Amino acid sequence: MPVASSTISGALADGDPVVLRDLWHRYPSAAPGSWTLRGLDLSLAPGELIGLLGPSGCGKTTLLRLIAGFERPSRGTVQIHGREVAGEQRWLAPERRGIGMVFQDYALFPHLDAWANVCFGLKPGDNRNRAGWLLELLDLTGLERRYPHELSGGQRQRLALARALAPGNSVLLLDEPFSNLDVEVRLRLRSELPAVLAECGASALMVTHDPEEAMAICDRVAVLRDGQLDQCSTPLELVQRPATAFVGRFVLQANLLPVQRRGDRLLSELGPFVLDSAPLPASGALQLLLAADGLELLPLADGRCRVLGREFLGYSWLYRVASGDCTLRLRLPLEQDHSPGLACEVRVRPGQRALLYPGAQPVRMLTSPHPL
Repeated sequence: MPVASSTISGALADGDPVVLRDLWHRYPSAAPGSWTLRGLDLSLAPGELIGLLGPSGCGKTTLLRLIAGFERPSRGTVQIHGREVAGEQRWLAPERRGIGMVFQDYALFPHLDAWANVCFGLKPGDNRNRAGWLLELLDLTGLERRYPHELSGGQRQRLALARALAPGNSVLLLDEPFSNLDVEVRLRLRSELPAVLAECGASALMVTHDPEEAMAICDRVAVLRDGQLDQCSTPLELVQRPATAFVGRFVLQANLLPVQRRGDRLLSELGPFVLDSAPLPASGALQLLLAADGLELLPLADGRCRVLGREFLGYSWLYRVASGDCTLRLRLPLEQDHSPGLACEVRVRPGQRALLYPGAQPVRMLTSPHPL
């Protein structure tokens, strides 16, 4: 990507680019009491890229549509740069919010060439220099007269990004922007996105289904479940201390094991654990979270576990192993080449960290980690 001057990038207005307070939403056709979003609070800081992560139907795209103005909140407020644009007594149309949106299917105008697409949102008399600068920044120089069908998928996505930024929008909403691209182009474009936003003085919210993508490029990751925000943290915080068992399972693809209380001990399929300091929760179901690379596999002819299958991840194997009523995920080095059906035992690696939920409390094994 060519290095371009940022002297014509848009300046951010006063206040956080986006602030959502107690946001609720339900579609008219939904059953009574069925909410798409429930009491959501979130703020986007200047220059920040937040990834919106969660399973299908959790409310990610609806959240973008509420910020953009394509949907009205049932309750709560939306503020853009300190100005309320949606609330009980306030509603601002999408075209007046100063927000750029990049869709999964690009949504380019097929009858307009690349230059006309980029300039579409500009008003008469607006300086066209920004459009040219964006085409250079996004490596589209020389393609101005090509129509969308004459561009590759990656070029169309870059063009959609240029069009969203051309009017000087300092807030971008991106809905699965890389999902339709092949792997090589997707990896390249997603790595370039933070630099493009920085050059343009823009902040962004990006919907994705891919935890790896969100963790790779986003300043913070917001994890949604059933219309609620489970956690919004930096990728490092998310990895080190998932706020809920769902975050650990969905984002980190870690193992969740049910545990039973026995005095001050926690009995699990893999052995006994104990809390380091805090007392056990008084009641309720308990679960242990164990990373896939925190477990070891030991082939044993009379082992009580069985290898169900495996996936090749390039630098490691991801095994699925049946252990009692649990199916465990183990990330193992390539030299540990085991076939489905193998009898084995699973043990916790020495010194491996585990967390107890609810509460994300650190726990340790009581005994040395031998096959159980």
